Amino acid sequence: MADIEQLLHARLARAFAAVANGPVDPAVQRSQRADYQSGAALGLARHLRTDPRRLAAKVLEHADLDDLCGEIEVSGPGFINLTLADEALGRLLHGLSADERLGVSTVDDPETVVVDYSGPNAAKEMHVGHLRSTIIGDAVVRLLEFLGHRVIRQNHLGDWGTPFGMLVEQLAGDDRAGIAELGELYVQARRRFDADPGFRERSRQRVVLLQAGDEATLRLWRAVMATSRRHFLSMYERLGVRLQDADFAGESTYNAELDGIVRDLATSDSDGATCVFPKGFTNRDGGPLPLIVRKSDGGYGYAATDLAALRHRIEDLKATRILYLIGQPQHLHLELVFATAREAGWLAPPVRAEHIAFGSVLAPDGKLLRSRDGGTAKLADLLDEAVERAAVHNADPEISSAVGIGAVKYADLSNDRAKDYVLDFDRMLSLRGNTSVYLQYAHSRIRSILRSSAEAPQPPVIEDRHERALAIELLRFPAAVRKTADTLEFHHLAGHLFGLSAAFTAFYENCRVLGNGSRLTLCDLTARTLRTGLGLLGIGAPERM
Repeated sequence: MADIEQLLHARLARAFAAVANGPVDPAVQRSQRADYQSGAALGLARHLRTDPRRLAAKVLEHADLDDLCGEIEVSGPGFINLTLADEALGRLLHGLSADERLGVSTVDDPETVVVDYSGPNAAKEMHVGHLRSTIIGDAVVRLLEFLGHRVIRQNHLGDWGTPFGMLVEQLAGDDRAGIAELGELYVQARRRFDADPGFRERSRQRVVLLQAGDEATLRLWRAVMATSRRHFLSMYERLGVRLQDADFAGESTYNAELDGIVRDLATSDSDGATCVFPKGFTNRDGGPLPLIVRKSDGGYGYAATDLAALRHRIEDLKATRILYLIGQPQHLHLELVFATAREAGWLAPPVRAEHIAFGSVLAPDGKLLRSRDGGTAKLADLLDEAVERAAVHNADPEISSAVGIGAVKYADLSNDRAKDYVLDFDRMLSLRGNTSVYLQYAHSRIRSILRSSAEAPQPPVIEDRHERALAIELLRFPAAVRKTADTLEFHHLAGHLFGLSAAFTAFYENCRVLGNGSRLTLCDLTARTLRTGLGLLGIGAPERM
């Protein structure tokens, strides 16, 4: 079943095309009266050099809208206002109730999409800096899979190079350290590396041995990686994120490819380093901006690894769309990598690579979120606090986990992705306002209503203005999903779910539900929509709260 906005769009498009004697793409948009209007007459009138109100009236003569609209009028300088008829709303909702996908169709041309997200560094505990990439990336995967795309998850771990030469040397043969101990050992190794020339040289030799496949060095490195992976997977399980061990593809994955990558590029030497100078990028002095693919000491930086990963995703994974969930500060680096890949001929249409950037998580004082000792806040500690706060209102561990973790996710996804946001536990765990708790509570209340009712749901009949407002929000769900997929900005979907919950609250407070089969159908549709929408955000919808 086509969603209501697509349906109106298609019919108005045919009418505009008939008037213009050619295809026109009218913008059907939401009006302030919770109906629909089109401003396309304005642009078309300028093109045809005619009066827009007269043109709009002519369009309506050709529009096939009688079965959908109760009122149709031209207002202002040529806006077409369409008011959906109550009978049409009931008919559309009846069709929606039989549709498992709630009006959301799958895409006509599914793609193979690689999503690069999370990407923590091995030997360190995950911290708040990994939160947004992990949460947004998981939502991207869920949404694109729901729409029918083939999605390949890639977790690009930092697991190679000088830091691991230092750490392996610091371990001194002891491979039993847990994740917290590894973090402390890394700090100690960094201090020794900076202060002790002997340790620094031995660490560099460890890197050489690591790259050469020395078994004793690899054994210690593998132990570090096994400990790190267990920690990462435990965090993903707590978050309800779909990343699995098979999705890990760290920097080490591409070590054998790096020599070939550099050979295939048009490189130049710059102060002993091997560089690429993509066209169109300049430094502060106006000179060409380099992308360093091999350092002066012969080692490879993460630019070379990123290029190897990009080529692998294009040539081996056969991706046509590659999404990088990485913070905004890395934008220039990624643009340099993409430009280099295009000039090398790897990244060419129909394949495209996109940086899905995001801002930072801030404390209530507007500064970067820190732990009590002043360090970077650990992700485990943040999740523990969210669940503990949720448990104050519901001691059931399953429910308190769904509420606490859901609040952390929704606080991120309901905000503009490109902007920083403040993580405020009191606000995000509130039962009032645009929070996941409000949405989860609305869902659980509806499920309670449906369990209490002996009445069978009936085809919807729209008679009350509160029924009408709820019906329109239900029919707008496919458009909200579509807009979110187009932009990968999840505050659009979150905002729609909040509006739906608010419309349901007004409906429930003003309309008697029990004993009314039509209204029970509205309740059921609302619960299903909330559950589906929250699921796309990676948030649970408890049956009881």
